[in-house]
Amino acid sequence: MKKKFLLFDIDHTLMDFSATEKKGLKKCFDSFGIPFTEEIFSWYLSHNRILWAQYECGKIPRDIIFQNRFTDTFSEFSIKADGNLMEKAYRQALSEGIDLIEDALDVVKKLHKTHELYVVTNGLAATQEKRLIDSGLAPYFKAIFVSEVIGLQKPMVEYFQYCFERIPNFQKEEAIIIGDSLSSDIQGGMRAGIESCWFNPNGVTNETEFQPTYEIQCLTELLPLFEIF
Repeated sequence: MKKKFLLFDIDHTLMDFSATEKKGLKKCFDSFGIPFTEEIFSWYLSHNRILWAQYECGKIPRDIIFQNRFTDTFSEFSIKADGNLMEKAYRQALSEGIDLIEDALDVVKKLHKTHELYVVTNGLAATQEKRLIDSGLAPYFKAIFVSEVIGLQKPMVEYFQYCFERIPNFQKEEAIIIGDSLSSDIQGGMRAGIESCWFNPNGVTNETEFQPTYEIQCLTELLPLFEIF
């Protein structure tokens, strides 16, 4: 496949956010003297996903996620703790997480030799940039487009237009977005008029209306897809 511009999501695509998330939460709960149970963890994950989905749809501003996710969790379990302080501690813990998806660094190094790589993320700027640097991924990307800085988010067309306008000599037919989220990455690619590659390591059945151009289960599948042998 002849492509020049590869737009990569970060979390759950290049970086193992699930591992970083659980370790970060455990560390923060321990430091606050709060038992970190599977029941609390499961409820937090579900609530956090709902908040992020509402943000992606434009129903709530980003700040509501960070104001509410721990405050709501503590309220649900009658835990007497400051949700805002937990949020601050958690962001710091996340920024220290550099767990990578298997083969991520090797694949990125190889793709970098023949393609232009860009990051497209809805994460927090300081957190994502530090993780990219500390993980060794940062040098292989020409630019990092963070929704927090732009003021727009995936899957908004305006977000992608902002990115396209800042990539030299950009052509839609030469671009593809690679990510794990059907609602954010794949829908975003469809709206923006570029091809997409769904990273689906667990072989989840796609029951949405968002159809990727390609689907892979491991990152090494990108190499033959982009004719790197």
